Amino acid sequence: MIAAHETFDGTFPYRPHVSTAPGFPMHYVDEGAGPVVLCLHGEPTWGYLFRDLIRRLAPTHRVVVPDHMGFGKSATPADRSYWLQDHVDNLEALVLDLGLREVTLVMHDFGGPVGMGLAARHPGLIARVVSVNGPTPFGQPGLGAALAANAAESPWFGWIARAHADGSLGAVLGELGYTILSTLKLNGFQNNALITDTWLAAYGAAFPSRAEAAGAIGWAEGFATGAHAFAAPSAEARAALAALPALALWGADDRTLAARYFLPLFAEAFPRGRAVELPGVGHYSPEDAPDVVGELVQRFLTETAAA
Repeated sequence: MIAAHETFDGTFPYRPHVSTAPGFPMHYVDEGAGPVVLCLHGEPTWGYLFRDLIRRLAPTHRVVVPDHMGFGKSATPADRSYWLQDHVDNLEALVLDLGLREVTLVMHDFGGPVGMGLAARHPGLIARVVSVNGPTPFGQPGLGAALAANAAESPWFGWIARAHADGSLGAVLGELGYTILSTLKLNGFQNNALITDTWLAAYGAAFPSRAEAAGAIGWAEGFATGAHAFAAPSAEARAALAALPALALWGADDRTLAARYFLPLFAEAFPRGRAVELPGVGHYSPEDAPDVVGELVQRFLTETAAA
């Protein structure tokens, strides 16, 4: 767990907040005022991924950025499981604790399934959806086939399967404090100019030991063992989400989650949505292209507010 006061040389200057509503100390950033934007990170990142988006949106919006259990500045309890449904439970508890309404979801990586799980339970709380290289599973008939086809091609999911089979998955991901660069690179970013001591420290500091890497290990193990339970939304929830404005931003060079499998699922869930592929951008699109992602999200919020 990263210390609450840590700013990583001023690159993450946001005041820490903590909620115990999920049953453990869950850290979140809460900056600005206005319509709520809820940013959800994935594997193996934390709220640091959205540092530029927080800065851009806070003058006009209330930007809430939680760290999932086992990531960033949130605690890593030893007596909890780290499956998708657990993260949905935690997010639901936080959102209800904070009384968030009319929420715009901004979801990256497994933040997508977590956010869609929240939407399945509370569709009335969601106003807009932004997928940033984040899957949007929402009961689509082709979801299973898309996940399987993507996993068969993805270096990351291929490694998970092999490491689980040979028993090395926990040991390898338990060393994320030292191997964070190779893990991030396997998932894919294109801009090597990102790699500074500060950037590496920001992403590696959450995982000083195998025990503190339980979140990252759990997310990978969940896929290897089939433990993750994706949302099963009601017909009413599907209809409510289908009526919402939605935007998908997808790094075209994402080697972990291929656009050809996930953008059709997005279009099925959000027929009013718009998808933009970002050439030369990898899986961690907020890192590869923060200006492009920020400008497109700002424009989407402005246009849909006016509508």
